Amino acid sequence: MADARILVVDDDRLIRTAIAERLERQGYDLVVAASLAEARAAVAKSSPDIALLDIRLPDGVGTDLLRELMAETDAACVMMTAHATVPLAVEALQLGAVDFVEKPFSFDRLDATLAAMLELTALRREVRALRARSGGPDAIVGSSPAMEEVLRMVERVAPAEGTTVLIMGETGTGKGLLARTIHRVSPRAHGPFVNVTCSDLAESLMESELFGHEKGAFTDARTMKRGLLELADKGTLFLDEIGELSTRLQAKLLRFIEEKTFRRVGGTRDMVVDVRILAATNRELEQEVAEHRFREDLYYRLRVLPIRLPPLRERRSDVPALAKAFLNDFLREFGKKIRRIDDEALEMLKAYAWPGNVRELRNVIERSVLLGDGPVLTAEMLPPELHGAGIPSAAQGFSMGPGGLDLETLERTLLLEALRRAEGNRSEAGRLLGLSRHQIRNRLKKFGVEE
Repeated sequence: MADARILVVDDDRLIRTAIAERLERQGYDLVVAASLAEARAAVAKSSPDIALLDIRLPDGVGTDLLRELMAETDAACVMMTAHATVPLAVEALQLGAVDFVEKPFSFDRLDATLAAMLELTALRREVRALRARSGGPDAIVGSSPAMEEVLRMVERVAPAEGTTVLIMGETGTGKGLLARTIHRVSPRAHGPFVNVTCSDLAESLMESELFGHEKGAFTDARTMKRGLLELADKGTLFLDEIGELSTRLQAKLLRFIEEKTFRRVGGTRDMVVDVRILAATNRELEQEVAEHRFREDLYYRLRVLPIRLPPLRERRSDVPALAKAFLNDFLREFGKKIRRIDDEALEMLKAYAWPGNVRELRNVIERSVLLGDGPVLTAEMLPPELHGAGIPSAAQGFSMGPGGLDLETLERTLLLEALRRAEGNRSEAGRLLGLSRHQIRNRLKKFGVEE
């Protein structure tokens, strides 16, 4: 793509001239501008493929033009400044800039940045292709406005391979799938994708899993072990349920994010690896920070580029497409003859509140396919909770009196019903209600429910 059109916006004539001369020799189509007005006039004639934007300009700031380019074009934007600050860099990245370089910079640095930008067009094409795909274990299905916004964010964050991403959403919304998608369409796609669930292991074991350990570091450490950070070198480490990580391990993770170094358990030398951190949580981390259960500095490091995955009840228009995609998956897996979902069943699926989100929808379709027979999946083949007998309809037992609906009583009833159906298993009750185990525990305490 040597003939790519590059817009250079800088009020320093020497910088403009030096960049233009070098890039023209490499065969690029160069357009230069000394102000926002000149840049806007150039963009109006022809959209650039890449834009190098100075922050401080005579008639405004480069982030204003960045916003316009992100809204109106597919340009990959790099911000340039001699006055870099962390808040300024974070703002530029959140607005959609792919990189942020400090002046003066070397031409080798500029060449490397442009090479990465040239890959971005292909990456964005692949992300857009995901929108049209349906079915398959790695598909992102959904065309609702909420999911369109999620996919636009993927386009922005995937190329920023050195920046952390925090994925927020209820249990079952597909945070792990989104993390894999970000990795797959990023420059790190050919590197490893390492997935770790932070709630799976005790603190001592989790530390060894993440950072590795030296021989003799503890009683059972008979050999040296490489941690997941080392195994993810040149790739992506996905930390699911990051809110479950202990405060001590949060401190070690923060050090790695800031310094790109860590030590194995029992080690004395710093290890250096090239790893991008993606994290996910179903907790309200701001509340966790306020209650001193999560480090504030780590929270702000993680949420440089945040993505919120909406619950399924906020994108009901995606339910039919998701259901049909899951149906196709299970038809191939189980060899059934069901070929479609009838209209009544689709309406029932759309009407349900889906406390377990996409994961629950997938389980419902799997169950219906396994137990069903014939060419059509009908409403009768759907489980009882979708027929108005499940937890989401528990409010039907309450009337709106003069004082309004007693929400605390309703919440307690929902909690007890979920625990009854889960046979006392708090994790399963949380799945049914779209709550974490921690949130279930807080509500048990709130309502004085015995363990």
